[in-house]
Amino acid sequence: MKIKLNKIFTSGWDFEASELDLKSRFQMVNIALILSSFAFMYGIVVNIIYDIDGYVPLETFLLFMNVVMFFALRKFREVFELVATVITAQCTVLLLYIMYTSDPESMKHTWLFTYLIVLLYFQKRRSGIYWFIFMVVMLLIAPLQTFIDVQFTFFQVSYIVVVLLIVSIIIYFYQIKMNEARDLILQQQDMLLNFNTELEKLVKEKTTKLIELNESLEMKVQEKIDELIQKDKLLSVQAKQAVMGEMISMIAHQWRQPLSTITLQISNLQFRRLLGEEIDDEEIDTTLIEISDNIMYLSQTIDDFQTYFHPNKESSEIEVHELLRRAVNFTLPRLKETNIDITIKKEEDVYIRTYINELIQVILNIVNNAIDAFKTTNKADLRVIISVEEFQNKIIISIEDNATGITEKNLPHIFEPYFSTKGKNGTGLGLYMSQMIVQKQFNGEISVQNLGDGVIFKVEIPKNIF
Repeated sequence: MKIKLNKIFTSGWDFEASELDLKSRFQMVNIALILSSFAFMYGIVVNIIYDIDGYVPLETFLLFMNVVMFFALRKFREVFELVATVITAQCTVLLLYIMYTSDPESMKHTWLFTYLIVLLYFQKRRSGIYWFIFMVVMLLIAPLQTFIDVQFTFFQVSYIVVVLLIVSIIIYFYQIKMNEARDLILQQQDMLLNFNTELEKLVKEKTTKLIELNESLEMKVQEKIDELIQKDKLLSVQAKQAVMGEMISMIAHQWRQPLSTITLQISNLQFRRLLGEEIDDEEIDTTLIEISDNIMYLSQTIDDFQTYFHPNKESSEIEVHELLRRAVNFTLPRLKETNIDITIKKEEDVYIRTYINELIQVILNIVNNAIDAFKTTNKADLRVIISVEEFQNKIIISIEDNATGITEKNLPHIFEPYFSTKGKNGTGLGLYMSQMIVQKQFNGEISVQNLGDGVIFKVEIPKNIF
């Protein structure tokens, strides 16, 4: 609605920012045409009702001229100055007509004071002065001329002229101040526009630099990520190699006794045969059965280790205590040389779906560390206790030993790569890889804390990995 009204008062034309003065004059002309038209219609009706002669034809003509000029401004923008001059002339003629033909008591002469506003907005300064001088001269000669019977005295007319002059001076200086304020506003608008332009330019430059910086940072971050990935891969390979070395050592240790037994049994039979002793069939069968049992044991050992190193990443369902038993079985050759008692506590079956080999590696790393820790203690009662706690959709595997514990200095660093308390005998990768497996593959957590004279590791993982 506001836009439509603005279009009415500007005759439907659009104006540039530099044409604000012209736009304001267009608005005032349209307002004057509309309001004076209502005034003319009102005057026509009143004059007809009170049977006042002389004004109806003039007001009708002026109303007709208003309509013509109203639509002419909407058709031809360039006729504005002509329309402004015509309206000024109309007002001049009408006001002079009122002064020459009306009596002071009718108060119609008060319309004279609207004339100053017409001159202010419809005419430029020099033209307005000319029109004002013409009006003043015509007013002053009104009571002096003899052609028309004017009812105003020279004193009354001069008084009106003085008031017009005072009001004109006030309006004139008001107009000057208004123009100064408008010029200041325009100047501030130009400054603001220039500031916005400079600001946009600066923002654009900064944005371009920021984009370039972001691209550079993204490249650097990607390079660092690639570098870290390569390091993780290298650490993973080294950790697997270290674990494989430990496994091969365990296999060799685990096979040494059965192979020695088999060799001794075969050598015993051969030696007795060389001595010429008779060996009955029952003794031979017994020896062969024992050799077969030892071979089956070796075969089972190979199966266990082959399953551990199988690259299959599919999750499998297993009873968690059975998984813990498999992990502990890998450490049995080392336990035969010690008095360490490893206990797996079990209250009920707990089934999980997980990556079996990876979880075995985690448990085996922790148990082997516990066995290594016992080498530095002289305790008689050496024990490792493994327990499982089921909590909603997770399980917590606790591995507790009563060795010497971990010093407060080393405790925050034990999951860091290449950090080891074993000196040359340690790679510093076991616990680091255990943490990586638990966090990245199981989306779980691994933690450690000293407990009394030992340490407890807790591995928290989901019950189901799909």
